[in-house]
Amino acid sequence: MKDEYDFSKGERGKFYKENAKFHLPVYLDAKLEDFISQIAIEKNTTISQVVNNLLFKDKELIELSRG
Repeated sequence: MKDEYDFSKGERGKFYKENAKFHLPVYLDAKLEDFISQIAIEKNTTISQVVNNLLFKDKELIELSRG
């Protein structure tokens, strides 16, 4: 690392987006990831889509149980 950096030509907020949404990474247990990967391969889809489908179904069950 340098002792000093020159920011005199820097532009504040150049990459700022007011309505930006961040997607947080989710790390699965290795055995669970293998299981989900196999389902994704069988259904010709992505791991993300399989996980989203499972979570949406769980969400529906939770909402139904709340009444």
